[in-house]
Amino acid sequence: MSDTDGKKPLGLGGGNRSGSVKQSFSHGRTKSVVVETKRKRVVVPKPGASKAGGGTSAALGDPSKRPAGISDAEMERRLKALQAAKANEAEEAAKRAADEKQREEERAQRRADLEAKEREEREREEALKAKAEEEARAKQEAEDAKKREAQARSKPAAAAAPEAPAPGSDQPSGKVDRAPSKTATPARRDRDDDNKKRNAGGDNRRSGKLTVNQALNGGEGGRQRSMAAMKRKQERMRQKAMGGTQEREKVVRDVQVPETILVGELANRMAERSADVVKALMKMGMMVTQNQSIDADTAELIVEEFGHRMQRVSDADVEQVIEQDADAPEDLVSRPPVITIMGHVDHGKTSLLDAIRKTKVVSGEAGGITQHIGAYQVTTESGAVLSFLDTPGHAAFTSMRARGAQVTDIVVLVVAADDAVMPQTIEAIAHAKAAKVPMIVAINKCDKPDADAQKVRTDLLQHEVIVEEMSGDVQDVEVSAKTGKGLDELLEAIALQSEILELKANPKRAAQGAVIEAQLDVGRGPVATVLVQTGTLKRGDIFVVGEQWGKVRALVNDRGERVDEAGPSVPVEVLGLNGTPEAGDVLNVVETEAQAREIAEYREQAAKDKRAAAGAATTLDQMMAKAKADQTVAELPIVMKADVQGSAEAIVQAVEKIGNDEVRVRVLHYGVGAITESDIGLAEASGCPVIGFNVRANAPARNAANQKGVEIRYYSVIYDLVDDIKAAASGLLSAEIRENFIGYANIKEVFKVTGVGKVAGCLVTEGVARRSAGVRLLRDNVVIHEGTLKTLKRFKDEVKEVQSGQECGMAFEAYDDIRPDDVIEIFEREEVERSLT
Repeated sequence: MSDTDGKKPLGLGGGNRSGSVKQSFSHGRTKSVVVETKRKRVVVPKPGASKAGGGTSAALGDPSKRPAGISDAEMERRLKALQAAKANEAEEAAKRAADEKQREEERAQRRADLEAKEREEREREEALKAKAEEEARAKQEAEDAKKREAQARSKPAAAAAPEAPAPGSDQPSGKVDRAPSKTATPARRDRDDDNKKRNAGGDNRRSGKLTVNQALNGGEGGRQRSMAAMKRKQERMRQKAMGGTQEREKVVRDVQVPETILVGELANRMAERSADVVKALMKMGMMVTQNQSIDADTAELIVEEFGHRMQRVSDADVEQVIEQDADAPEDLVSRPPVITIMGHVDHGKTSLLDAIRKTKVVSGEAGGITQHIGAYQVTTESGAVLSFLDTPGHAAFTSMRARGAQVTDIVVLVVAADDAVMPQTIEAIAHAKAAKVPMIVAINKCDKPDADAQKVRTDLLQHEVIVEEMSGDVQDVEVSAKTGKGLDELLEAIALQSEILELKANPKRAAQGAVIEAQLDVGRGPVATVLVQTGTLKRGDIFVVGEQWGKVRALVNDRGERVDEAGPSVPVEVLGLNGTPEAGDVLNVVETEAQAREIAEYREQAAKDKRAAAGAATTLDQMMAKAKADQTVAELPIVMKADVQGSAEAIVQAVEKIGNDEVRVRVLHYGVGAITESDIGLAEASGCPVIGFNVRANAPARNAANQKGVEIRYYSVIYDLVDDIKAAASGLLSAEIRENFIGYANIKEVFKVTGVGKVAGCLVTEGVARRSAGVRLLRDNVVIHEGTLKTLKRFKDEVKEVQSGQECGMAFEAYDDIRPDDVIEIFEREEVERSLT
């Protein structure tokens, strides 16, 4: 056999080289291994490829731009692969479109199948329901037949006499054997078996008897139905036996829907279950809960789906419940007049009211001036009831006087006979004319020696107030609060004026009144002084006043007595508010707490929107200009708390008028009630004092103020507060700089001194030259330099000043451009403190 048998010989054919290698091992063992060597394939273009592929040479591109080492054939294969990839991409896009269309058709088919399935399910349920009713009816008939058969069978047995026992039997005489007999009828055995099964099931309530143990222990175990559920089931069975249940007729309601409404509230207004409304919204694709809001359009779809009628209402419609119709003439009865006493400060308004009421109100006011609106009722000797409002006369209480004029029927203008018409007198006249109420002039302090009532009447002519003595239609009475002179005549004039006005109101309707004053009282909470204008305000009434609401917890009259109701023209303090209202708000009684809360929330949101709109109305340029202007204005921030709302309002208006283009007062926060820790925290963050007007800080606030170094200032008289704020704001004004010229000097010669520079040899021609003074260099009466002196010498000595007529040497600080015949002007600056007027 040859060595080459079974082995492939070495050769160069093809692209591979293969051979055999013999391996030798120990003990003479050998092994032949075939080795194959592969060579890299080199693609060489065929000779006729360029000719045959002439049609594709243009497609192959420029050979110079082709990557190195790629032949025409390889380039052609790549192009074919690219074309195939594009074709595959187009096919895949078409296939995806076809698949999407098919899926859409399948979804539509599934929806149709689902609807059909639901329809079939409903039909099947209805059929099963009908079948169950039929079976129940048949079962009931069968049970009735069994009962009738049992009754018919038991009658003969009861009629037959029991047999006497045998003489030697074990059964005693007179006893009947009650044990089940083996010869019992099949119906009897079936009935006994049913009873055993029912007793074994544990639901003994269905057996018709309920023992005490079952009621206490809940039966034999497991959950038992309640007696109400059993009664409902028996009622349903009875109705089925009598011909089936009758569906209740659906009540179609008019549902009022605002712009946005809670899902639960919408269900409540439709008298539907909240779960059903949520389920309907989920079917529409809205995943909401009963505590979320939906818009009016979505609510309309839900209302229509449940078969109701929708009425769109706006948010402002919540106030329609407080709109009142005109009173019928037969319901109107006479009411007491409301008289407001107005005039200048210290003209004796409160003293005159004290004389009428025979009390001492003025002694309780700080500084002897009224700082609150007081409301009182007075019964005259003739039995007439008058309601008085006492307004402050200080300039800061303008808004209080305006409020008093708006709720009044008659204005009594008090003018001091020794002081005549003053600024607040003129303001009170303007308020009375604006409110279109009649006026009575009370010329007070007629007991003083320098009183001149005629001058008062003459001065009133300048303001178009013509009294009767001047052939006018305005009543005037000379009175003296000190001696009581003319008080009866004043009351007669008021009674006459009220008779002319024929004041009437309906006391049997829901009460409406105006808030004269409001405060936060410690222990009683928010308290509002209300003047009832129409209707009767009773204890327990639910009301809304401004942005607050409440329920009347107590009514207190002007004498501090608790009353159960207040009729027209009666001022009372109302307790039971949830917050402090603004003075001037209108109080309206409503039917339910829900209405009051809804109206108060709407008003609060409307006020917030109004403030936001006012803040957003400014453009960016305006904001930038304001910010730039504020950089040059110094601010005095304050935090202010007062005892009543009217005083707080008056103080804010007074202090905000303090200031000019350089300084102003800014009220960061103001409120009613005691100074609290939150006020101290705000003051500390802003670096400002806390002002308390007739209030004090509580213990935690005092401790916090001591720890944080916050100043608390207390005031009881408004003009003291305003004066101190004005003085503090004046301290922020930059001092005025004034210049005092003290001398002139002429430059005679200029010298150069080593280490110093140019030195002017001068002659002081006027005044004195001082080392510490400022200097100006004048050349041809034109200022060319202003600065300070570096040195002032007399001969070789440094001196502080040089008198007129003496020669000296001067050198300017950082300035050398000096020439002979220049003039040096010497002056001093002084700072002058300024104050706000």
